[in-house]
Amino acid sequence: MKERIGVYICYCGGNISDYVNVNKVKDSVKDEDGVVLAKTTVFACSDSSQKEMISDIIENKLDGIVVASCSPKLHLHTFRSVAERAGLNPYEYVQVNIREQDSWAHSDKPEEATEKAIRLVRAGIRRLREAQPLLPNEISVTDSVAVIGGGASGMRAAIELADTGLEVYLIEKEHFLGGRIPQWGELFETNERGDILIEKLYNEIIKRNNIKIFTGTEVESFSGCVGNFNLEVKIKPRYVKSGIECNEFEKIEEGCPVEVDDEFNFGLTKRKAIYKFYKNAYPDLPAVDFENCTKCGLCEKLCPDAFDFNQKEEKLALKVGAVILTTGFSPYEPSEGEYGYKKNDKVITLQQLRRIMELSNGNLKWKGKEVKEIAFIYCVGSRQKSGENKYCSRYCCTAAIHTSLLLKKKYPYIRSYHLFRDIRTYGKQEILYRDSCKQGDIYLKFDENEPPVVEDLNNRAIVKVKDLLTEREEIEIEPDLVVLVTGMIPRKNSEIERIFKVPVGRDNFFNEIHPKLRPVETVIDGVFIAGTGQGPKNLTESILSSLSAAAKTYSLLSSGTLKLEPIVAFVDSERCKWCGDCAEVCLYDAIEKENQDGKEIAVVNEALCKGCGSCVPVCESRAIEIKGYTNKEIIGMIDGMLEEVR
Repeated sequence: MKERIGVYICYCGGNISDYVNVNKVKDSVKDEDGVVLAKTTVFACSDSSQKEMISDIIENKLDGIVVASCSPKLHLHTFRSVAERAGLNPYEYVQVNIREQDSWAHSDKPEEATEKAIRLVRAGIRRLREAQPLLPNEISVTDSVAVIGGGASGMRAAIELADTGLEVYLIEKEHFLGGRIPQWGELFETNERGDILIEKLYNEIIKRNNIKIFTGTEVESFSGCVGNFNLEVKIKPRYVKSGIECNEFEKIEEGCPVEVDDEFNFGLTKRKAIYKFYKNAYPDLPAVDFENCTKCGLCEKLCPDAFDFNQKEEKLALKVGAVILTTGFSPYEPSEGEYGYKKNDKVITLQQLRRIMELSNGNLKWKGKEVKEIAFIYCVGSRQKSGENKYCSRYCCTAAIHTSLLLKKKYPYIRSYHLFRDIRTYGKQEILYRDSCKQGDIYLKFDENEPPVVEDLNNRAIVKVKDLLTEREEIEIEPDLVVLVTGMIPRKNSEIERIFKVPVGRDNFFNEIHPKLRPVETVIDGVFIAGTGQGPKNLTESILSSLSAAAKTYSLLSSGTLKLEPIVAFVDSERCKWCGDCAEVCLYDAIEKENQDGKEIAVVNEALCKGCGSCVPVCESRAIEIKGYTNKEIIGMIDGMLEEVR
């Protein structure tokens, strides 16, 4: 039981003291049992205040401190460090949140806010009195990383990690690296071609012996704990031997009788059963679509040594210290009839237009007819009033405007109309909007409650819009193409979500712990997220997030050992009667059955446990508690909250 406690009440520069009488709080708790020092401070987190706390702890021989300030999310580790530097165990410190949970929440009722602050601080003191010093669990780590997703973000993260000396497994579901970047052709801001960028990244990867590439590979299972994860991956056969040179691949592809929709060109063209996504796709080796292959034998006749149709699916076990998920996005697919999509063949998506531009020679043509006028309709699959995609996809405005600039550059005769809700070309991308206006593009702003209408008239596309810039005058356009500027949606990652237990947000993208403070970390220690699997981003932002994830990963694994948070569940073996309820509700598979001296009891794997506490209420024998939040500590907090304020 703590007998010499120091209490600090923070003004937070007025964020707290403007609504809470901090001096009254101090006076109300200074005589609590065990409290020998109570102070107010303008900014508890400032360097000068931290130095003062260290002096107080040493001079007054304090055995614990309570700081009543802002959210522990911001400064928990700050004050733990203060305690440690003063010679205290860092877990003999309690932070009480009287800003977010009190002063900001009750700014209209200062008297009640003050009373609540007293109760909260008192609860923190009572908890600290029962607190026991805790020591972090130290484990050794594996110096390797799995990067799941071989797009630009994943490739860049792999290069960065390899340069730190870590072993990297780059795992891509498709048979080719690069993700969606090669589909776009010329990229905005840099004007570099996507396929050239991927070529550069690939050439950097193959220079590094500590990067192992797995294409056609999916993760099947994931277990273990941070620093020591076990992955089982399934590798689909390519049916084409690596290291074999064959000059007949183009002839084989041309002669293959199978034709299926080409997913790389968004179904605009057909591909064969032996294929590459594009001519310079990497690895520079075709793959066989065995499901659609008719087994005609033509390829084996032309180049018998290059194929092996006896290849079987392989399973491989990998041991890694951390995982980075860079699984990318999918373009929103408009529903049939949405702005005439799939009902009128003049209506296509922006990504299809980009592929048409890449595949065209000479003038821009669609369905055999020359295209001279294009109408872009913005916010299709973004900022929807109904449906799941209520978020802004951020990159779409810039992508559409950049495409318009490329059109004018390549086909000077084309006229572009932009039907938009708002133009969101943030940062330096605003220059593209300026250039688009200068080249004569026409911008028509519509109200979200009155979106454009696309009518089909004898296979002509008639677009009608009430333009807010001309006081809702209805303007009618008959373009040769209607291009739907679609947003980003998450890939169908249900298996990845299930396997890695990474939570998703309301937008169904992977969710980070905090967008500002911990932007690439997840609630699963050692599992990081980056790129557009985390949310809509442009390429620059995706790469920056992957570099951030790589830096965090290296920071985690570089020392060779890890200190894990000791706030975990523990079992009283005398009370436990193994019923299995705790193991059933554990989200992290941290509880197992063990036989000790002929008695079956629950045992907690402290490296897996996150201290969430879901096991505690289901235990009928009350055999499980959480270190740092024991029953005595919680009851003490409840008593402190309920006791009348004098």
